[in-house]
Amino acid sequence: MARFAAIALCFLVTAAAAEDRGVFLVDNAGTEVRVATIMFKDDSYELTWDESRFGDYFLSMRPFKCLAGPDKLWCRVPYPYEIRRSLQDGDLTDVEYDLMFVWKKAGEYGINMWNGVYYQLSEKGEQFEGKLNEIDMNVLAAPPEDGNLRPIGPQDITEADPESHWLPRLVIK
Repeated sequence: MARFAAIALCFLVTAAAAEDRGVFLVDNAGTEVRVATIMFKDDSYELTWDESRFGDYFLSMRPFKCLAGPDKLWCRVPYPYEIRRSLQDGDLTDVEYDLMFVWKKAGEYGINMWNGVYYQLSEKGEQFEGKLNEIDMNVLAAPPEDGNLRPIGPQDITEADPESHWLPRLVIK
Protein backbone atom coordinates (compact mmCIF):
# COMPACT_ATOMS: atom_id res chain seq x y z
CA MET A 1 0.00 0.00 0.00
CA ALA A 2 2.96 2.32 0.65
CA ARG A 3 3.99 1.94 -3.01
CA PHE A 4 0.58 3.18 -4.15
CA ALA A 5 0.73 6.10 -1.72
CA ALA A 6 4.10 7.06 -3.22
CA ILE A 7 2.62 6.92 -6.73
CA ALA A 8 -0.29 9.14 -5.72
CA LEU A 9 2.07 11.57 -4.01
CA CYS A 10 4.21 11.71 -7.16
CA PHE A 11 1.07 12.36 -9.24
CA LEU A 12 0.00 15.16 -6.93
CA VAL A 13 3.41 16.81 -6.54
CA THR A 14 4.04 16.67 -10.28
CA ALA A 15 0.51 17.84 -11.00
CA ALA A 16 1.02 20.89 -8.82
CA ALA A 17 4.12 21.79 -10.82
CA ALA A 18 2.97 20.84 -14.33
CA GLU A 19 -0.82 20.92 -13.94
CA ASP A 20 -1.43 18.47 -16.76
CA ARG A 21 0.17 15.59 -18.62
CA GLY A 22 -0.29 13.92 -21.96
CA VAL A 23 -1.76 10.46 -22.36
CA PHE A 24 -0.07 8.55 -25.17
CA LEU A 25 -0.75 5.20 -26.81
CA VAL A 26 2.49 3.63 -28.05
CA ASP A 27 2.91 1.09 -30.85
CA ASN A 28 5.52 -1.68 -31.05
CA ALA A 29 7.93 0.59 -32.96
CA GLY A 30 7.79 3.19 -30.16
CA THR A 31 5.65 5.69 -32.07
CA GLU A 32 3.53 7.69 -29.63
CA VAL A 33 0.04 9.00 -30.35
CA ARG A 34 -1.23 11.62 -27.91
CA VAL A 35 -4.87 10.78 -27.32
CA ALA A 36 -5.75 12.79 -24.22
CA THR A 37 -4.67 15.21 -21.52
CA ILE A 38 -5.02 14.40 -17.85
CA MET A 39 -5.11 17.20 -15.29
CA PHE A 40 -4.43 16.39 -11.66
CA LYS A 41 -5.96 18.54 -8.96
CA ASP A 42 -5.76 17.73 -5.27
CA ASP A 43 -6.65 14.03 -4.99
CA SER A 44 -8.64 13.81 -8.23
CA TYR A 45 -8.12 14.15 -11.96
CA GLU A 46 -9.90 15.23 -15.13
CA LEU A 47 -9.38 13.46 -18.44
CA THR A 48 -9.91 15.31 -21.73
CA TRP A 49 -9.78 13.27 -24.93
CA ASP A 50 -8.23 14.70 -28.11
CA GLU A 51 -11.33 14.15 -30.23
CA SER A 52 -9.43 14.99 -33.43
CA ARG A 53 -7.59 11.65 -33.10
CA PHE A 54 -10.75 9.54 -33.05
CA GLY A 55 -13.24 8.78 -35.79
CA ASP A 56 -16.92 8.06 -35.32
CA TYR A 57 -17.94 4.44 -35.91
CA PHE A 58 -21.29 2.73 -35.53
CA LEU A 59 -20.46 -0.85 -34.52
CA SER A 60 -22.84 -3.53 -33.28
CA MET A 61 -25.64 -0.98 -33.11
CA ARG A 62 -23.70 1.44 -30.89
CA PRO A 63 -21.55 4.52 -31.51
CA PHE A 64 -17.82 4.29 -30.77
CA LYS A 65 -14.93 6.73 -30.96
CA CYS A 66 -12.03 4.81 -32.52
CA LEU A 67 -8.40 5.36 -33.39
CA ALA A 68 -7.71 3.75 -36.78
CA GLY A 69 -4.50 1.78 -37.17
CA PRO A 70 -2.97 -0.23 -39.99
CA ASP A 71 -4.83 -3.45 -39.13
CA LYS A 72 -7.02 -2.65 -36.13
CA LEU A 73 -9.32 -0.06 -34.66
CA TRP A 74 -8.73 0.91 -31.01
CA CYS A 75 -12.12 2.04 -29.69
CA ARG A 76 -12.76 3.87 -26.42
CA VAL A 77 -15.05 2.20 -23.94
CA PRO A 78 -16.39 4.83 -21.55
CA TYR A 79 -16.92 3.27 -18.14
CA PRO A 80 -20.75 3.09 -17.95
CA TYR A 81 -21.23 3.40 -14.18
CA GLU A 82 -20.34 5.78 -11.37
CA ILE A 83 -16.65 6.66 -11.18
CA ARG A 84 -15.12 8.99 -8.61
CA ARG A 85 -11.97 9.93 -10.56
CA SER A 86 -10.11 9.75 -7.29
CA LEU A 87 -6.43 9.22 -6.57
CA GLN A 88 -6.90 8.67 -2.84
CA ASP A 89 -4.48 6.28 -1.17
CA GLY A 90 -2.50 5.97 -4.41
CA ASP A 91 -5.23 3.93 -6.08
CA LEU A 92 -5.00 4.34 -9.87
CA THR A 93 -7.99 2.13 -10.67
CA ASP A 94 -10.25 5.04 -11.67
CA VAL A 95 -7.63 6.21 -14.19
CA GLU A 96 -7.37 2.65 -15.54
CA TYR A 97 -11.18 2.47 -15.88
CA ASP A 98 -11.20 5.77 -17.81
CA LEU A 99 -8.57 4.43 -20.24
CA MET A 100 -10.27 1.22 -21.36
CA PHE A 101 -10.53 0.28 -25.03
CA VAL A 102 -11.80 -2.53 -27.20
CA TRP A 103 -10.10 -3.48 -30.45
CA LYS A 104 -11.44 -4.86 -33.70
CA LYS A 105 -9.77 -5.88 -36.92
CA ALA A 106 -10.09 -3.35 -39.73
CA GLY A 107 -12.78 -4.39 -42.17
CA GLU A 108 -14.42 -6.74 -39.67
CA TYR A 109 -18.13 -6.20 -39.12
CA GLY A 110 -19.29 -5.22 -35.65
CA ILE A 111 -17.29 -5.29 -32.47
CA ASN A 112 -16.69 -8.05 -29.93
CA MET A 113 -16.63 -6.80 -26.37
CA TRP A 114 -14.45 -9.74 -25.31
CA ASN A 115 -11.61 -7.97 -27.16
CA GLY A 116 -11.23 -5.48 -24.32
CA VAL A 117 -7.98 -3.69 -23.50
CA TYR A 118 -7.11 -2.77 -19.93
CA TYR A 119 -3.88 -0.89 -19.18
CA GLN A 120 -2.62 -1.51 -15.64
CA LEU A 121 -0.66 1.56 -14.56
CA SER A 122 2.65 1.62 -12.74
CA GLU A 123 5.27 4.25 -12.01
CA LYS A 124 8.30 4.35 -14.33
CA GLY A 125 10.57 7.18 -13.22
CA GLU A 126 8.71 10.45 -13.70
CA GLN A 127 6.02 8.97 -15.91
CA PHE A 128 3.37 6.29 -15.64
CA GLU A 129 3.17 3.34 -17.96
CA GLY A 130 0.15 1.21 -18.69
CA LYS A 131 0.83 -2.44 -19.40
CA LEU A 132 -1.53 -4.02 -21.92
CA ASN A 133 -3.92 -6.60 -20.58
CA GLU A 134 -6.93 -8.27 -22.13
CA ILE A 135 -10.36 -8.21 -20.57
CA ASP A 136 -13.79 -9.43 -21.56
CA MET A 137 -15.77 -6.18 -21.38
CA ASN A 138 -18.96 -8.20 -21.01
CA VAL A 139 -18.18 -8.10 -17.27
CA LEU A 140 -19.57 -4.54 -17.49
CA ALA A 141 -22.85 -5.59 -19.13
CA ALA A 142 -24.72 -5.61 -15.82
CA PRO A 143 -24.45 -2.79 -13.27
CA PRO A 144 -22.20 -3.59 -10.33
CA GLU A 145 -23.80 -4.58 -7.05
CA ASP A 146 -24.72 -1.70 -4.74
CA GLY A 147 -21.67 0.07 -3.43
CA ASN A 148 -19.22 -1.80 -5.68
CA LEU A 149 -17.61 0.89 -7.80
CA ARG A 150 -14.86 -1.52 -8.91
CA PRO A 151 -16.48 -4.58 -10.53
CA ILE A 152 -13.38 -5.60 -12.51
CA GLY A 153 -11.23 -7.92 -10.45
CA PRO A 154 -7.89 -9.67 -11.01
CA GLN A 155 -9.79 -12.73 -12.23
CA ASP A 156 -11.12 -10.64 -15.14
CA ILE A 157 -7.72 -9.35 -16.35
CA THR A 158 -5.37 -11.48 -18.45
CA GLU A 159 -1.82 -10.52 -19.42
CA ALA A 160 -1.61 -9.90 -23.17
CA ASP A 161 1.12 -10.66 -25.67
CA PRO A 162 2.34 -7.15 -26.59
CA GLU A 163 3.57 -8.33 -30.00
CA SER A 164 0.04 -9.36 -30.98
CA HIS A 165 -1.44 -5.88 -30.54
CA TRP A 166 -1.06 -2.56 -32.29
CA LEU A 167 -0.81 -0.36 -29.16
CA PRO A 168 0.71 -2.43 -26.35
CA ARG A 169 1.65 0.52 -24.12
CA LEU A 170 0.02 3.56 -22.62
CA VAL A 171 2.19 6.32 -21.18
CA ILE A 172 1.24 9.33 -19.06
CA LYS A 173 3.95 12.00 -19.05
